[in-house]
Amino acid sequence: MAPYEPEQDSNEAGELRAGRRKAVRYVVPLAVAGVAAATIGLVPALATSGDPDLPDITAQELIEKIAASDTQQLSGTVKISTDLGLPSFASGMTGSFAPGAGGAGGGDEDGGDGKGSAADPSAKLMELATGTHTLRVAADGPDRQKLSILDDAAEYSLIHNGDDVWAYDSASNEAYHSKDGGKAGEGAGGHGGKDLPKRVPATPEDFAEQALKAVDKSTSVKVDGSAQVAGRDAYRLVIEPKAAGSTVGRITVAVDAKTGTPLKFTLSPAGGGSAVVDAGFTKVDFGKPAASTFDFEPAKGTKVTEEGDGNDTSLHEGGKDSRDFRGAEPGVNVIGEGWTSIAELKLPGGRGLPTSASDDVPQEAAKFLDSLGDKVKGDFGSGTVFKTRLVNALITDDGTAYVGAVTKDALVKAANAAR
Repeated sequence: MAPYEPEQDSNEAGELRAGRRKAVRYVVPLAVAGVAAATIGLVPALATSGDPDLPDITAQELIEKIAASDTQQLSGTVKISTDLGLPSFASGMTGSFAPGAGGAGGGDEDGGDGKGSAADPSAKLMELATGTHTLRVAADGPDRQKLSILDDAAEYSLIHNGDDVWAYDSASNEAYHSKDGGKAGEGAGGHGGKDLPKRVPATPEDFAEQALKAVDKSTSVKVDGSAQVAGRDAYRLVIEPKAAGSTVGRITVAVDAKTGTPLKFTLSPAGGGSAVVDAGFTKVDFGKPAASTFDFEPAKGTKVTEEGDGNDTSLHEGGKDSRDFRGAEPGVNVIGEGWTSIAELKLPGGRGLPTSASDDVPQEAAKFLDSLGDKVKGDFGSGTVFKTRLVNALITDDGTAYVGAVTKDALVKAANAAR
């Protein structure tokens, strides 16, 4: 195997950042979903033997290759899995807290039943934040993309075709429809309906875009050999934080040697063990998908929710079931920058977690919450740190939350400095 460029030195940091910005700007959409930091390990590890012998390339050149990629058409299968180390009951609750999910917070001002639509992308796509999933993706330029989540006996599809964005859940026979999809704000990879979720990564390219945004002078970037992914030759781009305090160990992106398209993304935690996020193509074809791939017409009897028309419900024969699930995010103050940045936000009501029966919460419930985290004290007062294998959160007793892909000590230090 040909030798590869060693770690990029600091003298090239400016050029790397310029290449990174260009790469982010030109990343090609592979899906119509959009993401909050949902973290995703299933696809077999990159090959360590029998790797293809590819021409030498530097990290800067490889980032520029990603930026220059003009892939507009492809189809394939992606396997994605998340291992945050959450208790099984907690991971199962992830979708319940998403906007539009059935259950808590689902009501609206129009007096609807609060259940929303089973096809609502804002709730359904949050399922990608936990467990293992198989996706089928297709793209034909900026106006046509399709992403399907495949289950054992059902399928959920999100389809962007021109001005229309459709979501369909076969298990419930419900659909969600949004217009002006082609004029929408950024979705995964850059497209999506104007009210569709904006922050749910679904493909290796989506994840790579987020990683490239973090590349700065505090980052080690190098090319580390080659691999075969989905039958294609690829370079391995390795991104590692230099700063202490980050829970991110390393990120590996397999980049198609011919097209510059990211084929596989792996995020390994600083604490060691299996990958927290592993998303990769198992099959990929860069040919033009059939036009019928992006066609969708709800069958008679399908319950359809039209975006922006209230919460009236009826079957698909002129009826509409809609709820505008847009919502302003709470104000967030970002402390620090790069890999060790921390989000600071005030919790509703200005109170922390319940700690005793005096908080109008049963003592058993308060003790249960305490058991899930570590009690900490500092200049800020006291609070509880809740940990996963990647993202940690400190919730102070006076109702402030500090969240980031950083260690417990880093959270406490940020809370102290904020006082």
